[in-house]
Amino acid sequence: MFDCILIANRGEIACRVIRTCRRLGIRTVAVYSAADADAQHVRLADEAWPIGGPRPAESYLRGDAIIEVAKRSGAQAIHPGYGFLSENTGFARACAEAGIAFIGPRPESIDAMGSKAAAKALMERHAVPLVPGYHGENQDPAHLAAEARRTGFPLMIKAAAGGGGKGMRIVRDAAGFDEALASAQREAAGAFGDTRVILERYVEHPRHIEFQVFGDNHGNIVHLNERECSAQRRYQKVLEETPSPFLDEARRARMGAAAVAAARAVDYVGAGTVEFIVGQDGEFFFMEMNTRLQVEHPVTEETLGLDLVEWQLRVAAGEALPLTQDAIRAQGHAIEVRLYAEDPEANFLPGSGRLVALTLPPTSAHVRLDGGVVAGDTVTIFYDPMIAKLIVHDRDRTQALERLRGALAQTEIVGPKSNVAFLERLARHPVVVEGRIDTGYLDRHLDEFLAGSSEPGDLECFAAATALLLADENAARNAPGDPHSPWGAADAWRLGHPGKRVVALVEGGRRHEVDAHGHAGDYVLHMGDRSCTVAGARVDGDTLSARFDDRARRVPVSLSGGRVRVHDDHGRRWSFERAPAFAWQGEEAAGARQLVAPMPGRIVLVRAAVGDAVEEGQELLVMEAMKMELALKAPRAGSIESISVAQGDFVDADTVLVRFVETA
Repeated sequence: MFDCILIANRGEIACRVIRTCRRLGIRTVAVYSAADADAQHVRLADEAWPIGGPRPAESYLRGDAIIEVAKRSGAQAIHPGYGFLSENTGFARACAEAGIAFIGPRPESIDAMGSKAAAKALMERHAVPLVPGYHGENQDPAHLAAEARRTGFPLMIKAAAGGGGKGMRIVRDAAGFDEALASAQREAAGAFGDTRVILERYVEHPRHIEFQVFGDNHGNIVHLNERECSAQRRYQKVLEETPSPFLDEARRARMGAAAVAAARAVDYVGAGTVEFIVGQDGEFFFMEMNTRLQVEHPVTEETLGLDLVEWQLRVAAGEALPLTQDAIRAQGHAIEVRLYAEDPEANFLPGSGRLVALTLPPTSAHVRLDGGVVAGDTVTIFYDPMIAKLIVHDRDRTQALERLRGALAQTEIVGPKSNVAFLERLARHPVVVEGRIDTGYLDRHLDEFLAGSSEPGDLECFAAATALLLADENAARNAPGDPHSPWGAADAWRLGHPGKRVVALVEGGRRHEVDAHGHAGDYVLHMGDRSCTVAGARVDGDTLSARFDDRARRVPVSLSGGRVRVHDDHGRRWSFERAPAFAWQGEEAAGARQLVAPMPGRIVLVRAAVGDAVEEGQELLVMEAMKMELALKAPRAGSIESISVAQGDFVDADTVLVRFVETA
């Protein structure tokens, strides 16, 4: 076994690898960019070295700098994690040339599976089922259009060197092919430096089921069962689980055998994942193989009781696989969701900024957290905005889903917007609960998972106000000074008439004012023309118990400073922020007269010119930020007065990009 390894990555996967190494007594060396000097993986490693600027190309993609650190620090091996250099053939070869073990497959295996086109040709020769399509070398647009017509519509355009949903487009008819091809190639060039694409028949309402495979240098290859990853948005996985609710034992055996055959075709060593598209009739087709550890590997670990990073280390050190196929036994059900800094209500716009507060559920035998940040850290603009992975495990799927809902209810992220409320709705939606979701369901029915324009009910507002009133009174009792002084009581008492406190709450940009009379858990509350009598109110941990108009209720709540979170009877969360009770509010401006950059990024396309008359919602610019393309649209109808950017420009957040003048 190795004495010292270098981790060529950052964030939660670097922290994850460090934990296993620490348990095994292996010294760890981290590398970090200028943006990550205070990151958690830097603090957790035994030592850490700077390797360049904040952008990946200046740091985590600099294989030469990473290998130099490995030599200077005495590291015997490099773990690439996932992303960055994990599937880079040149880096794997450079490690070998430097006498440093690459904790991953052989370069030849990465090469064979790195190109979707080459991988499909290889699988075809080894009788692994393939979706009909085109994966040839001729990339002339006219030839691709002809192959698209031969394949038939709908079809999928995929970046040949891609992954993670980048450079993928669904085309429904021949008329939309040329534009979709150009867009996919443009995104593929930015993400992978390679514009080549493949074409596949698009399987309607498919499932995405992948198999974890592992090989060693002694000719042994096994699969470690499947993971269902059908809950996706724009080809990005949102929820992963094992076992799949769709597979029976016979289909699982056939797919497992196909996954092992795919791995044997490239003489695979280390951890890999063979991904399949599965139709509603159960027919399955090879999609691609990821020659690295997957983000969702923890669900496999939880059901099998294994540490896959430890397996990676042992295999890279020359050991045989710890288990044979017939010795692999799964128990229970595991589910993983990814907590992201993103705004689901704004088309999942990635977020950045300081994590003012980060409350996560306590870990246990049933709840696991793999994270790379803590409260006070900053989610930077330069990398994927994942905050943590939440993994739950229980005896069956029903219990695991209940664990997930409970864990999400305990999660609070203050700072950049997050997807926690979206995940709560996902975990309760019938299509997930019943195991019926397919890879396109979220994109087709996204409104079912978003709060939209819905507002909290009276009970939620009254419960939030009650929790804040109790918090005020508790703070007053515990303030320095005489605890019995009437002047220190937060009860709004007045001589000759009942006192009134005003609790102003803001939720989703909406203001709710609650007038309160009473104290010590007994209140009469008014909100506009609605009222409620609250009696016996008490907050115990994360639960408010009280009688609302004589009906006893238990309401999940969480208080943090002037913020209070309330869950309703359907498990939906409502986050209220306390506002000044008496504040003047100006009239809202009569429409925006400019288009600003929602975040830092690069302008990849300008679709308008000065003087153009545009309609509200018309696409004006395409911006690339945090590995995705964003369409920037006109906020109002008008005429373009000026455009301050050109294609290829990098811009900061809130930069004014386009100015408008009203049309007569």
